[in-house]
Formats: sequence, structure tokens, C-alpha cells
Amino acid sequence: MTPARILVVGGGFAGIACARRLERLLAPDEVELALVTPLSYELYLPLLPQVAAGVLTPQSVAVSLRRSLRRTRIVPGTAIGVDPGAKVCAIRLITDEVTEERYDHVVLAAGSVTRGFDIPGVPAEAHGMKTLAEAVALRDHVIAQLDLAAATRDPEERDARLRFVVVGGGYAGTETAAYLQRLTASAARGYPGLSPEMIRWHLVDLSPRLMPELGDHLGRKAQQLLRRRGVDISLGTSVARAEPGAVTLTDGRRLPTRTLIWTAGVAPSPLVATLDAATTRGRLTVNPDLTVSGLDGVFAVGDAAAVPDLVTGGDAVCPPTAQHALRQGRVAGTNLAARLRGQPLRPYRHHDLGLVVDLGGPQAVSRPLGVPLSGLPAQVVARGYHLLALRTAVAKTRVATNWALHALAGDDFVRTGFLAGRPTTMRALEPVTGYLAPGALRPAEDTTAPDGAA
Repeated sequence: MTPARILVVGGGFAGIACARRLERLLAPDEVELALVTPLSYELYLPLLPQVAAGVLTPQSVAVSLRRSLRRTRIVPGTAIGVDPGAKVCAIRLITDEVTEERYDHVVLAAGSVTRGFDIPGVPAEAHGMKTLAEAVALRDHVIAQLDLAAATRDPEERDARLRFVVVGGGYAGTETAAYLQRLTASAARGYPGLSPEMIRWHLVDLSPRLMPELGDHLGRKAQQLLRRRGVDISLGTSVARAEPGAVTLTDGRRLPTRTLIWTAGVAPSPLVATLDAATTRGRLTVNPDLTVSGLDGVFAVGDAAAVPDLVTGGDAVCPPTAQHALRQGRVAGTNLAARLRGQPLRPYRHHDLGLVVDLGGPQAVSRPLGVPLSGLPAQVVARGYHLLALRTAVAKTRVATNWALHALAGDDFVRTGFLAGRPTTMRALEPVTGYLAPGALRPAEDTTAPDGAA
């Protein structure tokens, strides 16, 4: 029998989990596996704020795909269009060439991009926290503001350099503000003429509560911890406009700043729009078994898929979290193997394990399995969860070693300068253009030799 050609699109939690499950369940003569991703690593996204703060090195949260996958062919590029009728995927390789990959079954795990909400100036001025490059660039940028503030004689420029605005009161925004506030407060003590009291951090969110997923008690606890550290938290407001040197909020305030960090939600990958398929709030509408209705051989998982939440019930769909992406990827791999063998598919169902929020040092708030924790016990749970979730022993060892070294030696304030002179905003580091329009894909000639041919 000719092996089935399975294409996994996306190298995040869902895509890697699916490919690994398929490698484990299917023999080499049953399947040819290919994974489309522009990067050679799987990024452990929840620890990016600690990379931005220099607590962890970039390599510690980037797990080499060649350590994780043994039989999967990696296609180094970005999927820019899918034609489910012709069963072909258009891919822009990292060489900028466009090629086409045929498949029998495809798993769409293309993930998401930072959502800018069409607010004037945000894509061009804001720094994102979605990629490893953004985290490293943000660290350099923040430390550079301290250098420049110490060097200038203009008090207005100094104030703008020392004001940092983070938009988004969810997990990513709260941890980013918490870790970078600690970094700048510690660093300022080493600059003549600067002090921690001169630095202003603003955390802004349209929601009336900080991290509502934690519940009222823990949300208020996190808010109190951050405010005691000098973080100004503005809820029920957002950004009306961003411009070079200032941010205007929807409540009318204008904040002079050179640093706008945007973590206010995500949008599905633009690849979703190339399929001309049904969507739910921009995400592909998916059946409980993770198949896409009306599209033969198409599965969808992760942030790009609106998977019914069978635990909550009703019209609820699973939130775009790492927990769900990882488990959906595994179920998609299991269901694909079952389909190839003529077995029934099973629906995706997962009880949320809770949320852990690391605020730096001994400060954290966590809700594992519904149990509210704060302080050191929450910190132990948070870090224990991350160590368990990291995929390889090498990654676990690197992260644990980095944590131990930081606890002993404290912060360092070195900026690499790798991206000096280059734009590092969302528009530069999270490209969202270049995708094909629905129906624009034209399949190339199939050069696969027929069965029995030489």
C-alpha cells in the first residue's frame, strides 16, 4: 500500500503534539509525515516574559524540532494557502521561493498572531510578545531606554524613556509587566542620576478585572502585589491611538512614552482566510472530533480552530491556550491514525487544569485544579507546572539551571544589540501579509510515480 501523506501545518504546541503522536501510532510504511514551520524549534510561549527579563536564556525555551521528531520531514517555510479540493498546500520557503505540497490529510495548527484591533499606530509602534525575536528585542529596547534616559539632559525626554505601557491584563501582559518592572527597578540602581522611583509602569486593560480567569480573590491579590511594586493599573480603558513618543488612552489621558508593549489578545493565523470555510469569531469552525465539516481530510486544532468545549457545554468553544492546543494536537493525531485504520474518532474533551501566573521572585498567584494559591506556594506550583510541561529533559535542565543561577546571582543588564538599527515592532517581527486569496491556489503537476513505476 502507498503510505498516506499527512501534512501538519504549524510548529507550535498543537502541531508538534500531533506529529509526535502520529510518529508513535503509525509505522513508517503507513504514513509519510511532513511539518510546515518557518522555525527549527518549538517555542514554549508561557515563559517568554522571563526571556524578556533575562531570567531565562532564549535557548532554554526553544526546543529543537530535531530532538522531538524522528520521522517527520520538516518543510522550512510558512503555509500561505490551502486548497482542500485539490489537497495541496502552498508554502513560502525561508528562501522566499513558493512551492506546493500535496497531501492526503492535513492538520491545520497554524496558530495565531497578535491582534491589533485596527487601532491607529499600534502595529507600527507597539512591541509584541508572541515570538522569541520579540522577547529578545524587547529586553534590548527596555534596557536601552534606561541608557538613553541616563544620558539625556532633557527632563521630558527622560520621563518618556522611563515610562513603559503594557496593554493587556491577561496572563502574558501581567507577567510581562511584573518581570520587566522588577528588571528596570533593579537596573536603575546602577545608573547615576536614576532611581527606581523615577520609573513608571502602566498596565492597561479594557476588562473591569485583571485576569478574570483567576477569580475575584486572586485577581485582586495580583493587582495588590503589582500596585505595591509601583505598577499603575488602569482597567476599563484601552489605547485610542499610538504615535512616536506617546500613547493616548480611551479615557483621554496622553502618556509620553517610548515603549508600548501589546499583549491584548490574539487573532487566528491569516491562513484560515485562504480556505473559504466556515469560521467562528475568525477561527475555523471545527467538529468535536477536530475535523472540519465539508473539507475532506482536514483537521484543525489550536488557536486557529474553534473547537467545541464539551466540558462547559452550550455554544462555548475552547479558549486559545497552550493547555488546549497541546491536548487537541494529541487527540488529532490519535483520530488521524484511527481514520487511516477505519476506526471511530473520539471527541475532544479536556478539563482545564487551572492557571499559574508567575510575578517574579517569590510572588505568584495560581489556581491549580481550582485551588487558590498565592505567594511562595503558588510560585512552586507555577514553576513545577512549567518544568513538567517542557517537552525534553534538555529544556527542563536548562530552565531549572537558569532559575537557580538567577536566584543566586540576580539580574544582569546586558543588551545584545543583535537587532540594533532594525525595526522591532509588531509590524516588523510578526508579518501578516503575503497569504493567498481563497481560490487563488493552482495545483502543480503531480510528479509522484504511480504504483510499481521505477
